[in-house]
Amino acid sequence: MFSLVLHSHLPWLANHGRWPVGEEWLYQSWADSYLPLTDMLSTLADEGRTNLLSLGITPVLAAQLDDPHCLAGMHHWLGNWQLRAHEATDRAMSIREHRSAARALDTFETKWRHGGSPVVRTLVDAGTVELLGGPLAHPFQPLLDPRLREFSLSEGLSDAARRWGTRPTGIWAPECAYAPGMEVGYADAGVTHFMVDGPSLRGDTTLGRPVRESDVLAFGRDLEVSYRVWSPKSGYPGHASYRDFHTYDHATGLKHARVTGRTVDSADKEPYDPAAASAAIDIHVADFVDAVRRRLRSESDRIGRPALVVAAFDTELFGHWWFEGPVWLERVLRALPEAGIDIGTLDDARSKGFVGSPVQLTESSWGSGKDWRVWNGDAVRDLVDLNAEVVEAALSSLDGQRAVDRQHTVDGQRTVDGQRTVDGQRSGIPELRNRVNDQILRETLNAVASDWAFMVSKDTAAGYARQRAHVHAHALREIADAVRGGRHDDAERLARGWNQADGLFPALDARRVAGKYSSENLQHGSAARRGASK
Repeated sequence: MFSLVLHSHLPWLANHGRWPVGEEWLYQSWADSYLPLTDMLSTLADEGRTNLLSLGITPVLAAQLDDPHCLAGMHHWLGNWQLRAHEATDRAMSIREHRSAARALDTFETKWRHGGSPVVRTLVDAGTVELLGGPLAHPFQPLLDPRLREFSLSEGLSDAARRWGTRPTGIWAPECAYAPGMEVGYADAGVTHFMVDGPSLRGDTTLGRPVRESDVLAFGRDLEVSYRVWSPKSGYPGHASYRDFHTYDHATGLKHARVTGRTVDSADKEPYDPAAASAAIDIHVADFVDAVRRRLRSESDRIGRPALVVAAFDTELFGHWWFEGPVWLERVLRALPEAGIDIGTLDDARSKGFVGSPVQLTESSWGSGKDWRVWNGDAVRDLVDLNAEVVEAALSSLDGQRAVDRQHTVDGQRTVDGQRTVDGQRSGIPELRNRVNDQILRETLNAVASDWAFMVSKDTAAGYARQRAHVHAHALREIADAVRGGRHDDAERLARGWNQADGLFPALDARRVAGKYSSENLQHGSAARRGASK
């Protein structure tokens, strides 16, 4: 069986700059990838096709696709795209871009104006895709405090259930990062399977593998197949006939050239030819189907039973980075069954028994070196230290507030963790929600997002990434300092102010963070469960 997995993710960009990095990044990805991808999947769903792929959408991206500010900004951006098409001096490009913008506007106005959730939910309800969830704001989980790790994952899965009516049992762990013991937390959260990179399984990706002593399966990305598409040296998007991502018309911002050659300067690129690009798509569809068939046969022969091949990609590759990607993807999803190849989701693979022997998974990621260097190496030591400071400040503030609450009295009776006690026993009065604590956690989760270290390590808008991490760190410091100083009115004012920019996850509730002494309980409980499972 062949399984296609797509990972859709952008950090929180709303209200944090526009160009060259900021909301423009969101709107480009939305127009180039999310609109055509969901449109294509809807077309296949209308044909009765099911279980086409596993679609990961991170909670932080889902929040932006439903956010009123982002929806209004996206509508404005699409209208501006149409205006820019009219300004193009090249007639062929002007007509082509105008038609694309008009089609995108129609799709957005008829299907997306109430947010992305109705669009995605339709695909999930039709059985077209399996939804993969994840932690709230895409943290690098192995480096995250256990209390925040547990909170972020549980809240992220609940966020998916609220948006789409289903709580995912599969996840795309941020950066495919893993540390021993995380599988226990996954099991506790109801996760049955997750993605890792191929080298994490030493290249043996033909079956899902139970991780250590758990029943949680790790599925590995097959690099031999995936790299036919996503390879910086020989992947399909670099073909001479495809539209060049880096070359654009400075007057309109529209992309008018084809790749032409890997060493050809932008000024010397040839004009884009849609017919030539379409012919190249057909060639690459045939090549990919043949590669999948050969891989399935060779791996089935090697293991002596039917094998699984998993190809996994960032969703934004299809359309945003590789203009022809959505068309290639639709043709592949049609061509694979026509070639006699079964396709299904990761959950299909699990339920149909594509499961091997347990694996003692070790520390890993899908970053450079397949270890953690991108997120905790020397190049990002300042961000590692900042993250540690941020998390400590946030949890200290939260724990301090709870300690104060324990000293409060309600009608003259002492309370414990915000609940009234009678003779030392809780009477059932719940801890009240604290919007200040909620905002502290929002800023903390945004500050420790894995994106910032990745962008710095890869030197892609590194200045923006550092600035974003420090802005969120500053926000939580301001609020926490006011709380610590007893200036509760100031803390509430600051929390409201920062919430105007960072109001994602309105259901986030700080009361669900494990208590101060529960981090040891989390670790000890995990050890006990591991021992019991043995």
